[in-house]
Amino acid sequence: MATEDLPAADEGTATPAPKAASLVGQEYEVEVGPVAHGGHCVARTGEGRVLFVRHALPGERVVARVTEGREDSRFLRADAVRVLEAARDRIPAPCPFSGPGKCGGCDWQHVRPGAQRRLKGEVLTEQLRALASLTPEEAGWDGTVEPVPGDKVPAGEVPAWRTRVQYAVDERGRAGLRRHRSHEVEPVDRCLIAAEGITELGIERRSWPGIADVQAVAATGSHDRMVVITPRPGERLPLVELDRPVSVLRAEDGRRGVQVHRVHGRDFVRERADGRTWRVGGGGFWQVHREAAGLLVDAVMRGLTPRKGETALDLYCGVGLFAGALADRMGERGAVLGIESSARAVRDARHNLADFPRVRVEQGTVAKVLPRTGITTADLVVLDPPRAGAGREVVEQVAALGPRRIAYVACDPAALSRDLSHFRAAGYVPRFLRAFDLFPMTHHLECVAILQPAAQAGARAGDGGD
Repeated sequence: MATEDLPAADEGTATPAPKAASLVGQEYEVEVGPVAHGGHCVARTGEGRVLFVRHALPGERVVARVTEGREDSRFLRADAVRVLEAARDRIPAPCPFSGPGKCGGCDWQHVRPGAQRRLKGEVLTEQLRALASLTPEEAGWDGTVEPVPGDKVPAGEVPAWRTRVQYAVDERGRAGLRRHRSHEVEPVDRCLIAAEGITELGIERRSWPGIADVQAVAATGSHDRMVVITPRPGERLPLVELDRPVSVLRAEDGRRGVQVHRVHGRDFVRERADGRTWRVGGGGFWQVHREAAGLLVDAVMRGLTPRKGETALDLYCGVGLFAGALADRMGERGAVLGIESSARAVRDARHNLADFPRVRVEQGTVAKVLPRTGITTADLVVLDPPRAGAGREVVEQVAALGPRRIAYVACDPAALSRDLSHFRAAGYVPRFLRAFDLFPMTHHLECVAILQPAAQAGARAGDGGD
């Protein structure tokens, strides 16, 4: 076509800017910097681009291959595909499915166990500084991330701690785990961090045609086993035959979100913690580490020191774990209110706490239900919010009740730090904080912060403490 045959440009129409080119696959040789929240470390290219690099360690020199990002991105995500200078704490990953482009479940398989906990401590320290303007000392934290005693294994070994595993299923019916930040499935023949009760079901050895995912649950303190199966749209549930007796539930999307229906067996498992048995329905929340529930109850109760006859709130109460622990310690004259948004969890909580006449559980979001209760004061409050945290509105509602102590249980250090900032603005400061490595081989950790009125903390500081 001749130039004169081309249509004239409309002078009133701007020419769209060309789309920035993808940098996926580009490789950079970089010096790895500090660890960051999310299971990666920070590095910079020679041109100054920020890289968030997985499968690396601070101080290493690596070749990082970009997995996400374009020329106009604020930062790039990358995997360390070759290690040119290794850190002392690097070890060969025990899991054959760990590494660049493979399973995204574990972040630190290539790191000695003690060094994993130090990295998590560095992340928590940075989040407290950046989002709460707190030093570890001001937060009442000694800077350590405590291991669960049974998880202290030599380098090269992996503790089998996870009692709930969500398996994805690929189009060929193979069970596996999602790759990092992807819907793609990495088929596995065994997950090393899965508890023995999960592994013995043999889910990875079975074909799952027409199934989207399989959640496996192995209760602690009982032999209860459960699988919650989600068929693909239009597919039927197959006959499920596993290597151990197991209850089977079917999950499907409904008008009110995901609905879970019993196929055979119980529609709950029985967990054991704090000297009691707890019913947890299919799809319900329970701590995934086999020792977590008991450990967290102990940390919270030691921090709150409940007294006979006090009143308490258990917010985001799930199946009632902390509410029951509080009621047991506060005696017949004590009273506890639990608030939980999940209807099934509320039913389980009411069942679990039926022998405590002065405990009641309300369904709904904390921000909406708490003001409607008419409660104006409380001695103690426990918050165990979801990963996003409680948020300013709930923090202000809790502080307005004037509790003598608050226990905040957090699975995300950024959310914890933001809410600690909100609490300080509302007149509450940390009395102490503990961090626990309840998610070995991953970047996650669990924290328990005990808060008290700032005036009380100031008075004790002035008279030398107690």
